[in-house]
Amino acid sequence: MIDLDQAWAIVAREAKPLATERVALSDAHRRILSEAVVALVDWPPADVSAMDGYAVRDADPGPRRVVGQAFAGTGFAGTMGPGDCVRVFTGAPLPRGADRVVMQENVILDGDSVTLPAPNAGRRHIRQKASDFGTGDLLLPAGRRLDALAMVVAAGADVADVCVWRRPRVTILGTGDELVAPGTARERSGTIPESVSFGVAALVEEWGGETIQRLRLPDDLHAISGAAANAVEQSDVVVVTGGASVGERDYSKAAFAAIGLASGFTKVAVKPGKPVWFGRVGGTLVLGLPGNPTSAMVMARLLLAPLVAGMAGGDPADAAQWRTAILAEPLERCGDRETLVRAQRTGDMVRPLVNQDSAAQKALADSNCLIRQHVGSPPLVAGDVIEILDFWRAY
Repeated sequence: MIDLDQAWAIVAREAKPLATERVALSDAHRRILSEAVVALVDWPPADVSAMDGYAVRDADPGPRRVVGQAFAGTGFAGTMGPGDCVRVFTGAPLPRGADRVVMQENVILDGDSVTLPAPNAGRRHIRQKASDFGTGDLLLPAGRRLDALAMVVAAGADVADVCVWRRPRVTILGTGDELVAPGTARERSGTIPESVSFGVAALVEEWGGETIQRLRLPDDLHAISGAAANAVEQSDVVVVTGGASVGERDYSKAAFAAIGLASGFTKVAVKPGKPVWFGRVGGTLVLGLPGNPTSAMVMARLLLAPLVAGMAGGDPADAAQWRTAILAEPLERCGDRETLVRAQRTGDMVRPLVNQDSAAQKALADSNCLIRQHVGSPPLVAGDVIEILDFWRAY
């Protein structure tokens, strides 16, 4: 049995980026760039007006006559001469001959004549050509996640597609005779809704992966072995939930062992979640999670999140950003296994949940962080500084 840091290190070593692919920008949200984005155009593409107003020549005294209009996309076709001005709107190309734009609020309009109430001075209200970026400028480096803001930049660079790291394909196998599809358990005595795969699939997506299938399997070695072999052929990662204890029908590890599992680790000294295991079958990584919902989701957050993050082209360490906070209520001393306490953080204060049962489900929705208690750590009191990890990724 190994400790959590050792397990994390093993997973992180395996969390290598996969192949690259080129995708349409419309499909690239949350993907990680494998190649930099370089501007294919200037921005702005010309000197343009930064305000609604009037383009004028500084050298002209007195009133100006309005000789035309300029809109974004359709500028003024002529050239401004002495005494001329052009009505311009934000984003419109600056007319030839103009020196500045005077805000419409600062002029007096009388028919086709414009009078400036004060001498030309101050800001010119002109966005100069390529003042933001020019053709060939590097705008987004390789390794940047395409969040909402980066998507604007890529599109503004006139880029239609981008080169990104391929998302890891994940298959989730949920084992247990008692599991049925949500919506049917109330009709079948002795069954429970299969819930863990929905949370695991959501976590996979949050950290950059793609769940290609979710299967419910009975506690049957033949059925699990067949599904395991198929999943390994189709997936980069297989996650199997349940069947990892020492009961007579716990077949998960045996099913993968039968198809060549090379073990990374078999147990982790952590609570909740000790029956977690990790290995490889050929080129496919396999992570075994406990069947209890809280145990499964805690271990998925600690080990599956960094695995998926790294394989998607990111840094596994991004999924292990522990930070400090203030404890709001006492905690008992930690025993002989490192403990992850489900808690609710409000600002800098963190309050442990009352229900810490490994099978709890409502408590998952009530928690937004995990408190880390190291083996043998003493009791904690309100006001103590603690280590916490965000339970869910905030985009």
